[in-house]
Amino acid sequence: MGARKRNRAEAIKEAKKTKYYAVLKNCPTSPRKMRLVADLIRGTEVKYALDTLKFSPKEASKRLEKLLLSAIANWESKNEGVRMEEAGLYVKEVFVDSARVLKRLRPAPQGRAHRIRKRSNHVTVVLESKQTK
Repeated sequence: MGARKRNRAEAIKEAKKTKYYAVLKNCPTSPRKMRLVADLIRGTEVKYALDTLKFSPKEASKRLEKLLLSAIANWESKNEGVRMEEAGLYVKEVFVDSARVLKRLRPAPQGRAHRIRKRSNHVTVVLESKQTK
């Protein structure tokens, strides 16, 4: 590994130490359905985002709510003694990436078969405090 590449990798590692995030991998929901829910909370305060996810009728909102609670717990572990309300914690980024696709076959008329793609996704939630800005 070259010197520039190593320095860049170390800089990225240092930046990750100051970020508060949680990652959900291989969630068995299609990315399109998860993005609909992720768009609801992007850029909102954490308290408002939790309420939105709690009362959303979509199935993906339950998984995203649990992930957001995990990100909050990660923030609290690094900021002991600071209350969430005083810090002005908000959802900085939410992004949904495609994950593995399970390919299945479904019988079709006249001896044929249709391919069914069961999609899954990776979700990342990044939190930030308004005080750090």
